[in-house]
Amino acid sequence: MKKIALIGSTGSIGRQVIDVAARYPDRFQIVAMAANENADRFSRQVEKIRPRFAVLRKESAEISANLRGIRTACGEAAFEEACSYADADIVFVAVTGFAGLKAALFAIEAGKDIALANKESLVVGGELVLQAARKKKVKIIPVDSEHSAIWQCLHFERRADFHKILLTASGGALRDVPLEKLADVTPQQALAHPIWRMGAKITIDCATMLNKGFEVMEAMHLYGAKLSQIEVLVHRESIVHSMVEFADGACLAQMSMPSMELPIQLALTYPQRLCCNLPSVDFCRIGALHFEKPDEKRYPCYSLALACAKEGGTMPCALNAAGEISVSAFLKGQIKYTQIADIIEGTLCQTNREEVQSYAQLSQIDALSREQAAKFL
Repeated sequence: MKKIALIGSTGSIGRQVIDVAARYPDRFQIVAMAANENADRFSRQVEKIRPRFAVLRKESAEISANLRGIRTACGEAAFEEACSYADADIVFVAVTGFAGLKAALFAIEAGKDIALANKESLVVGGELVLQAARKKKVKIIPVDSEHSAIWQCLHFERRADFHKILLTASGGALRDVPLEKLADVTPQQALAHPIWRMGAKITIDCATMLNKGFEVMEAMHLYGAKLSQIEVLVHRESIVHSMVEFADGACLAQMSMPSMELPIQLALTYPQRLCCNLPSVDFCRIGALHFEKPDEKRYPCYSLALACAKEGGTMPCALNAAGEISVSAFLKGQIKYTQIADIIEGTLCQTNREEVQSYAQLSQIDALSREQAAKFL
């Protein structure tokens, strides 16, 4: 029985972790769970799953359910305890945004292996996370479909030798909208991804391909890859989840129908593979797989992310903060879609690069970058 502390239970990934655990109740038990502030959904989850410890991060939140025998709490201290829950074998970090960095660091400090579905942890604080993991000798298991694919191609060994990583991208919901019409697209259009069903923030990041820039940085940290060793390909069918090329010219790909349950489940069961009710790929029906280079005019956020990957230091932290502010503003109808990149670029131009030293430093830069991005609104 593998005991799981699930951080971010109410989001898209968190709900699928719950589904995976329910599929194999003899193998998995969620012993602790935490969410930010969606009290109604969280309370229903807690009543159904009945973990030993349930936490809402927001201090003023209330957990209301039939919770007899379950310890509940609210606030930052309780959230930190859930991230490092003593009786957990693995901490599943499924929260979105900068908050995931703190969750990952607390889990690692407690000596817990982490299943990492939060890309911002490595984008913003990859050096801190990896240094802490090495010190505590804990495993970081990638959950992003692309990074899980690479990990599988490397035979579950993140430090295996390779020549090149090929990250695939769907191109997002707006990949066929004429460039001159992008300024007029609505949040509803940008959220209408043709294949994947994800949270709002990551769906917009998919449309701008900011998330693919994040994944480039993740690959640099997870696999020790140089920026020059990573190539991004737009792959409309989303059947090839990523590929790895080796020194002899061989190229391995992980392929499956689009589903996050496969990488989520594999993070908990590897090296064993169990049924996750995913349909087989019908190659005859699909007929062909297509790949193309990203269009830099269509995806300026992607180009900004690559520039930050090259700069390193605290620049990715500023990038992420500006991205969170601008995407939130777009979803609220405060700015145009094309202004997401403008606000990110403006914030980066006001940011002085520093070497990453501590979580406190990154937290301060995150706050300052948010303030700066908000000024551009």
